[in-house]
Amino acid sequence: MKNYKELYLAGEIEFEAIDDYSYEWGMSDDERTLAQYLGLNAEEEDAWVSVGEDALRELLDKQKNG
Repeated sequence: MKNYKELYLAGEIEFEAIDDYSYEWGMSDDERTLAQYLGLNAEEEDAWVSVGEDALRELLDKQKNG
């Protein structure tokens, strides 16, 4: 099963779906960190936590658009 990042980069979901994935993780007993669950690397997680969603979207869009 693909994680959030894989689905977003493939164009299968919108960026805003991160909220749904975060909620699902919070309601589950998954032992992975949220970043691991979403498929984010350390740089992406840091941008998201330290700067915000726009910074994460920018990093992911760079990968998505080559």
